[in-house]
Amino acid sequence: MQGNTPLTENLFSFTGRINRAKFWAIWVTLLVINLVVSLIVALISKAGSGAAILGLIIQFIILIPIVWVSLAMQAKRWHDRNKSAWMILINFIPVIGWIWLLIELGFLKGTEGSNRFGEDPLG
Repeated sequence: MQGNTPLTENLFSFTGRINRAKFWAIWVTLLVINLVVSLIVALISKAGSGAAILGLIIQFIILIPIVWVSLAMQAKRWHDRNKSAWMILINFIPVIGWIWLLIELGFLKGTEGSNRFGEDPLG
């Protein structure tokens, strides 16, 4: 994924590669969005039970693209490490999976130069 890649492809596509900087930028953005939505839902929920249900529906609707973008981002980071996107399944290993994911995707460099998943995102 070169710097001129469209934003929608960067966020929603499961193909290509992204570097650590984009990974962290997207990750932090998703975290902030999730926190803001959760705060809004908490405020709405204080208005009564009907509002609480509406708040949960809103949160669920917003959660769908957040999960999609998170999975797409992880797939591209695994690709940058020259590994299959199936490595996303590591998320299901309690504790160790999240630590492994954080180290591999957040701190380790990607493959230098081209690999089977595309051009070097830093190139």
